[in-house]
Amino acid sequence: MQDNQDQGSSNDYNPQAVESAAQQYWNAQRAYEVKEDPSRPKFYCLAMLPYPSGALHMGHVRNYTIGDVISRYQRMTGKNVLQPMGWDAFGLPAENAAIKNNTAPAKWTYKNIDHMREQLKSLGYAIDWSREFATCRPEYYRWEQLMFTRLMKKGLAYRKNAVVNWDPVDHTVLANEQVIDGRGWRSGALVEKREIPQWFLKITDYAQELLDGLDTLPGWPDAVKTMQRNWIGRSEGVDIHFAVEGEVEPLTVFTTRPDTLMGVTFVSIAGEHPLAQKAAGSNPQLAAFLDELRHGGVSEAELETQEKRGMPTGLFAIHPVSGDKVPVWVANFVLMGYGTGAVMAVPGHDERDFEFAHKYNLPIKQVIAVSGDDATYDPQHWKEWYSDKTRADMRVVNSGDMDGKNYRDAFDFIAGQLEAAGNGHRRVNWRLRDWGVSRQRYWGCPIPVIYCQHCGALPVPEDQLPVVLPEDVAFSGVQSPIKADPEWRKTVCPQCGGAAERETDTFDTFMESSWYYARYTSPGANGLVDERANYWLPVDQYIGGIEHAILHLLYFRFYHKLMRDAGLVKSDEPATNLLCQGMVIAETFYRENANGSKDWINPADVEIQRDEKARVIGAVLKADGMPVLIGGTEKMSKSKNNGVDPQVMVEKFGADTVRLFSMFAAPPEQSLEWSEAGVEGMARFLRRFWREVITHVGQPDHPEVDPAALDAGQKALRRQLHETIQKVSDDFGRRHAFNTAIASLMELLNALGKFTDQSDQGRAVRHEALETMVLLLNPVVPHVSHTLWQALGHSQAVLDDQPWPKVDSAALVRDTLTLAVQVNGKLRGTIEVSANASKEEAEALARAQPNVAAFLEGQTVRKVIVVPGKIVNIVAG
Repeated sequence: MQDNQDQGSSNDYNPQAVESAAQQYWNAQRAYEVKEDPSRPKFYCLAMLPYPSGALHMGHVRNYTIGDVISRYQRMTGKNVLQPMGWDAFGLPAENAAIKNNTAPAKWTYKNIDHMREQLKSLGYAIDWSREFATCRPEYYRWEQLMFTRLMKKGLAYRKNAVVNWDPVDHTVLANEQVIDGRGWRSGALVEKREIPQWFLKITDYAQELLDGLDTLPGWPDAVKTMQRNWIGRSEGVDIHFAVEGEVEPLTVFTTRPDTLMGVTFVSIAGEHPLAQKAAGSNPQLAAFLDELRHGGVSEAELETQEKRGMPTGLFAIHPVSGDKVPVWVANFVLMGYGTGAVMAVPGHDERDFEFAHKYNLPIKQVIAVSGDDATYDPQHWKEWYSDKTRADMRVVNSGDMDGKNYRDAFDFIAGQLEAAGNGHRRVNWRLRDWGVSRQRYWGCPIPVIYCQHCGALPVPEDQLPVVLPEDVAFSGVQSPIKADPEWRKTVCPQCGGAAERETDTFDTFMESSWYYARYTSPGANGLVDERANYWLPVDQYIGGIEHAILHLLYFRFYHKLMRDAGLVKSDEPATNLLCQGMVIAETFYRENANGSKDWINPADVEIQRDEKARVIGAVLKADGMPVLIGGTEKMSKSKNNGVDPQVMVEKFGADTVRLFSMFAAPPEQSLEWSEAGVEGMARFLRRFWREVITHVGQPDHPEVDPAALDAGQKALRRQLHETIQKVSDDFGRRHAFNTAIASLMELLNALGKFTDQSDQGRAVRHEALETMVLLLNPVVPHVSHTLWQALGHSQAVLDDQPWPKVDSAALVRDTLTLAVQVNGKLRGTIEVSANASKEEAEALARAQPNVAAFLEGQTVRKVIVVPGKIVNIVAG
């Protein structure tokens, strides 16, 4: 406390001393550790947990400052607030760093966690550190292993073959983003498509509920919900069976447009399809083509952009309605893992099929038109008609009995015909695929499965969990240490007692981040969670980037439903409200090399040159004074070297200044453009506020505010104060418009700077305003607020425990009002009137204004419109 008092008596704001003293006090008091308290409303505020990459970046600072402002505000409103922190510690970056730095992933990860924890603490976040965990620790992941074994027993976790990107040099599966131009990102080897066994979770069993649940989340951004709806992709269609000449089994395709069935001129199948493999046995050219298709990535994005290539199989499918023979082609844009691995091609009304048919001279047939169309060959129009199936004038053509029908009638007609003939049936299809959770990497949670040659794949018995990942290993990146270690793999079959082996795949790291929010609620629980979870859940405010809109947030919702169905939680959704913060962006600078490449230069090393009107006219490198080129303003990244180190900013300006800038520079959902000049502006504001308080407390004591004794100037300042309380409360609590809240506080400080009244009531109003400003600013700049609160004479040091200021409605009442005066709709002046002035009085004052009278001269006033409290509009002519 002595440090606080020493700093509070200083006229100079010293952020390092202020912040050190406040943080020491909070830590000593364990101020932000919370427990369940049924007597108080709870508020669970959670920002997405960081990956321990080694250092915080400005995106982290913005994300966690938003959460901290919301948390501190809610605590001041009387809520029992939980704001925890942990580490999303498994994953590929640790393996890459281990290879680069010749160290073990665990050692690198724990070192980074220690460093980043101190960085977070230096920013003064009100985090309950007693709940901290790292997802790479066995005491965390043992419970997801337990959950997985139970899901296996329920049939919600299963194993099947899946096509993956395989690096033949590094002997590892690659994620889609690790395949660059068809080659492995590290080895440079041509990537192969390989079918290997993978573990999956049956998220498709929850597809309808995941879709319907979006309608129960009004606090989630519409953009996120739209992306999830599209990803889940519910569609109604028909499975259609095409008999194949010489084959027993039919070829089945799914289509949402059975009304275009008569436009099918060929069928495309995946290279891995059994028909393709069989045909290749007697066709060396086809076999060579299938071998080519094994190289390259397996992502949908790559399939959309690559050149369309194919080869005929020599097989023919029989059209289920016309009986015509249509050729079966292998196409590189069809994947075995999506649907049936076969699609019916309607090139007249599908851009991809049209491109393919045009390239290989395959027939193109129009089967969709609009009333009155002359059927001139125009594929662009055909695509337009096809895509808008709700058009009233759209009809089926060249399709026999379906001719003239609209989409819905044609759909029902052909579906009924196919069902009657046994050639198809209606069904709901989902774009969503089951979640593949297997990874062939080392640094991840071991999948708790045992393989016995007699008993098959079995879950590890619960009393043998966790299956611990060895951390002290030599890691080269070529092969996972647990795959390379026969001793680690050896175990005993829990069913027959015979020799068995452990699964050496590890979980997708989305597994850990799908339930971490729940673990925070139940530290030390003997299970995923305990009864404490239902006190805290669902999360009241979740915060994170919109780049996580689909995968993380979908798995997050899915896992919550799994826990609910296991009886672990009672709620249906994991988070009530979601805020997706924008990116932090900054200018880029570079010099061009002789070979055309660019050397990117950090903004901290550049001096901007401006003209006399402060416009940017150039930039030079500080080190040599020579020009550098100015690039665009882009997201902070290592690749463009335009990141700003938060630690440097904290050391230079103080954590409160960095926090203040992060909240003021832009609304939270929008991109924030980094500006050191803007940071300096925030530092000036805090110094001004500091001086205003310190100067005030050095003056004579003040009495209490007596509203009845206030003069007009005192009333005006007090009215502005309570209008500010009203605005900041709404901005913090409902709108999350922190930038406008701070702007209104800056306006109030400006008003205080002009308020020179040293009378008793003048000092009383000033004191009320300064105390209130400290409380209103506390969520954003808690260190300064902590010290100034004590300087203002309060012994209670943890400001978050102080009640949020309340609006005095009486203070908002105005004795006089300022009305705009218009003549024929154009502003010509303003008048000051009594708050209870009549319309006649307002009109008389308005017409008496010299400027207004000048515009009325020689004209007849036809009408006067008085909007009480706002405007007087005189219509003349």
